[in-house]
Amino acid sequence: MNKTLGIVGGLVVALLPTALACGTDASCYGPLNTVEHVRHVKRIQPGAPNAAYGPKGPLEWGQLNFLHTTDTHGWLEGHLKEQNYGADWGDFVTFTRRMKQTAGNMGVDLLLVDTGDLHDGNGVSDATKIDGTSSMPIFNEIDYDLLTVGNHELYVSEVAYQMSTTWARKWGDRYVTSNVKVMDPATGKYEYLGATHRYFTTKKGLRVMAFGLLFDFTGNSNASQVLKAADVVKEPWFGEALAAKEPVDVFVLFGHNPVRQTDSSSTFSVLFGEIRKLHPTTPVQILGGHSHIRDFAVYDDNAVGIESGRYCETLGWMSMTGFSSGNSGYNGVKNPHGVANPTRPARPGAKSPFVYSRRYLDWNRRTFIYHTKQTEKAFDYGSGLRVTGELTEVREELKLGDVYGCAPQTWCISCVPFENSTNIFPGVIVPAVSSVVVNKTRADKSRLIIGNTGAIRFDLHQGPFTYDDNFIVSPFRDVFLYVPDVPYDLAKTILPKLNKGPVNKRHLATMPVPRDSCTDPSLGYLTRREMRESHGVVRRQEIVTSGYVTTDDWGSDGDDTEHSHIPNYSLPGYWQAQANFPEGKDPEAVDLIFFDFIESLVLADLGANYTAAMVSCYIDCSFTSQDFMLPYAKLAWQDNINNCPLAQS
Repeated sequence: MNKTLGIVGGLVVALLPTALACGTDASCYGPLNTVEHVRHVKRIQPGAPNAAYGPKGPLEWGQLNFLHTTDTHGWLEGHLKEQNYGADWGDFVTFTRRMKQTAGNMGVDLLLVDTGDLHDGNGVSDATKIDGTSSMPIFNEIDYDLLTVGNHELYVSEVAYQMSTTWARKWGDRYVTSNVKVMDPATGKYEYLGATHRYFTTKKGLRVMAFGLLFDFTGNSNASQVLKAADVVKEPWFGEALAAKEPVDVFVLFGHNPVRQTDSSSTFSVLFGEIRKLHPTTPVQILGGHSHIRDFAVYDDNAVGIESGRYCETLGWMSMTGFSSGNSGYNGVKNPHGVANPTRPARPGAKSPFVYSRRYLDWNRRTFIYHTKQTEKAFDYGSGLRVTGELTEVREELKLGDVYGCAPQTWCISCVPFENSTNIFPGVIVPAVSSVVVNKTRADKSRLIIGNTGAIRFDLHQGPFTYDDNFIVSPFRDVFLYVPDVPYDLAKTILPKLNKGPVNKRHLATMPVPRDSCTDPSLGYLTRREMRESHGVVRRQEIVTSGYVTTDDWGSDGDDTEHSHIPNYSLPGYWQAQANFPEGKDPEAVDLIFFDFIESLVLADLGANYTAAMVSCYIDCSFTSQDFMLPYAKLAWQDNINNCPLAQS
């Protein structure tokens, strides 16, 4: 008798019987349940649930103010199962336009800045043939003053070309990519994706020089080039920009780049150091991204930086005051009236006229309404409602509300230890790949399956599991490869070796394949109304105030909404599942299955007797890490499918 087992980091988990691993449809690999269910759950997406707890107080408005987004990764619909982050992009459109009007009425400047990673994380961006086809026109509804590129715009050549031929042209010099070039297919030459820098004057007379810097990224396709920061400062245009005769009142150094200088991947300090050589006291405002955290870092007496989270969970706010006719071209109000103003120097004892504030706003309508001093009924603009409607149409066209199962509980990535049964890896990923990732012609073989933890991008919440949730949990399209009949004594050493070495970052080699009945068995449609009502599902929330608790260079008072702390446990770089092992003993040999992007590492760990010629696609070359969750939901989560309960706050 065979028994299917899963193992993660030494933790053995009993899984589903092997017999369930193969479906009855001879044309498809993996299990398919032929019973169709239709589940209608009211869910609005002007409609995710609203927050139950709001901001702690008004924002501090200065002479120059920033609203900052980063790492949105396609989450334009908002978080449909989470109170803290339930606003959609239409709500954000209304909020930004009201805030711009407020700044104008106060007589101060407000700049909107985005620091990249617009793809890979949500069905709105990832369910189209080329990522971003549907999401980017909606993203473009925000009138950003400055934008830059993230690494997730560069993994796939088609996406890089889309950014170059469409969005870089639309955004003009507002799209600043100081170290990223994209190949021109017509000439074969690499040209800067956007502007190398931007010099402009704000409405209130501030003269701004902006540079947009991606960290030293090396995982891009050959359609693009990323210059190292150390090489950017040697470029003639950079030296000319710093030495230009035009006066600069403030530098904006922004990019998809961690804001904290001690982060090993951050390269802001390279450009910052060059700026300081010629402009030792000119203020520098830094806006970063990439590491998916809330953070604020002080660089010197006249330079501070903010990083504003991820996934439309956080909106960053930063303001500063200290400009005068003696040190700038500023012609606005000295201190905005009727509101709090910044009072804090960059650091105690700073010899600088500039004072600052920072705040991390939760992404929900309660936050937006509070800070625009509106009511629920009065808040919406027609432009915002239109964008909300467009999002709804996109979700319907892409069938993102289709339901495949009813997740019986919530599993998180890092709020519990890796070995805990409520962690998503032993709780969901291991049993899912063990049951679904099966080549029918080799179903009798024992197998080990290895993937990287970074490929799983978000918690899985109790409730209806939809087509959209599939992208939210596992958005990347990494092909399952394998080496057949590897001696088990050798195969079992691969995971420990991988976890001792450097983690290979995920790689997007191909675009999504069309949906079909083999990889996309639907259970019905999830409508978009009512989650705002009484369901109160909240990411990692046991009480309404749990969420982000941020500590940065200024302490722990930056979160706009106070939360109780959530644990965050470290993860190994890789996970492993084992399946179809003989009961009570180890197999002699296994099929060793792994994601395509770690092929070279696996072969190196196997040794000189194993070559690339021995590697092939395990099921077929279109079956990827984006294809195992939907069949598993049909297989394992059918209880309560017609009355699927959501987690309660």
